[in-house]
Amino acid sequence: MNRRFLLGAATSTVATMTVKPLTRAFGQEPARSPIPEQRLDYADVSALRSLLDARKVSATELVEHAVGRIEALDSRINAVVVRDFERARAVAREADAALARGERRPLLGIPMTVKESFNVGGLPTTWGLSTGRDWRATEDAVPVARLKAAGAVILGKTNLAIAIADWQCFNPIYGTTNNPWDLERTPGGSSGGSAAALAAGYVPLELGSDLSASLRAPTHFCGVFAHKPTSNLVPQRGHAPPRSPPLATDLTSGLGVCGPMARTVADLSTALDVIAGPDEYEVKAYRLSLPAPRHGALKDFRILVLHSHPLLPVASEIRAALDQLANWLARAGAKVARSSSLLPDLAESARLHTRMVRNFAAFGRPPESFKTIQENVATLKPDDDSLKAWRLRAPLLSHHQWMAAEIARARLRQQWAGLFKEFDVVLCPPFSVVAFPHDQKPEQEDRTIDIDGETHPYLSLIVWATLATPPGLPATVMPVGRSKAGLPIGVQIIGPLFEDRTPLAFAQLLEREYGGFVRPPEIRL
Repeated sequence: MNRRFLLGAATSTVATMTVKPLTRAFGQEPARSPIPEQRLDYADVSALRSLLDARKVSATELVEHAVGRIEALDSRINAVVVRDFERARAVAREADAALARGERRPLLGIPMTVKESFNVGGLPTTWGLSTGRDWRATEDAVPVARLKAAGAVILGKTNLAIAIADWQCFNPIYGTTNNPWDLERTPGGSSGGSAAALAAGYVPLELGSDLSASLRAPTHFCGVFAHKPTSNLVPQRGHAPPRSPPLATDLTSGLGVCGPMARTVADLSTALDVIAGPDEYEVKAYRLSLPAPRHGALKDFRILVLHSHPLLPVASEIRAALDQLANWLARAGAKVARSSSLLPDLAESARLHTRMVRNFAAFGRPPESFKTIQENVATLKPDDDSLKAWRLRAPLLSHHQWMAAEIARARLRQQWAGLFKEFDVVLCPPFSVVAFPHDQKPEQEDRTIDIDGETHPYLSLIVWATLATPPGLPATVMPVGRSKAGLPIGVQIIGPLFEDRTPLAFAQLLEREYGGFVRPPEIRL
């Protein structure tokens, strides 16, 4: 049976405040903090912020602690693949001077890393593509610049999937990232290095991105937290393929987002407040003012729980974890429903998402590649409505078909708006399976995934991303259980458009009363 995550002494927040000597982690001796009585390995931003502001620890000491941990452990995980330790040390010294002057900023002196796909001035941005090798960005992406302005100390960049287009984390530039819970398994993708760095206790905060669960799947696989913001809430300028100009436009038409990853909901909220808001090109005309969460107690939430999808099964252990959570919420007084006539057609949402994302991904291909695509599409029956059929057809969408898809997205947003008049959040799996063994077959169409002993197409795993992405809804993912093998199981908490604070508030209440982050057991490494 899945085990409920008890908050208590098992959660990172409590553990970070426990006063005792540093102990061995992952079977190795980490670098010692200059304050040995403080447990810093898994300290969250809130705890570190208190220590820094009280001058009980310095930013320099935090950086050295994080660097020591990365150097001791990352040869086996391979999460932090671009290291900028010397510049980080200089920034930490500047942060210490600012703290001494009495300055206080949300992330002043806090060490963190960011996904490799974000431009950081002076560092390489490759997206794991050989064509990006040796290219360096000249300026920071907007979210990175905002994190720095808030005082964050960027230690480097974390590994990712090739072209940020896989639910695994490997590429020809940086190699493979392993899951801290089981080194033979993937940490997920495409923000897999970020999730692994959090689970391994390197840093308390990460910056990732999401188009088809690239935040949500790694978070679920590694037992951490992430927030996929409402579309266009966080500017994406500077989150672009190597050698691309940093344009103030979203080339994904609002399908892709940038968002924070952490080990607590409070840290997600802090980071979101820092990175959200209009780009400087729009800031003169627009101001961000997110509405307050709908409720302040779990018993007041109206919850729709889903654990099945018409196009792909969900592993029984994940269904059981969601059932257990739903039953607990009902006992806690919340209004819990298992179905609703207001729910949009999940199969059609998946098809819509697939054809739009696959069309976007085909942009820029050489003309000759489309001849092969046309030949493959010619073999399909006209009435073939499978996800694979839509994957094959997608690159050939005409502009009229793309506009029809945009109209379908608008209708979908209206349907979700109607549902959120009756419900406050929707709970569902982030993914159909827990972290699975590495599978690096070059063609993703050739891969399969095992779900309760049955084989299914690997690329059908997209389905749970397709609830929130096409309508642009916010979604928070957090851990709520573990499989029989001890692997993390997460829940996806979808909220109303632009009401990001509602799923975040629900997650924070759930974290407090039901369970949160738990460290990977030492035996895994």
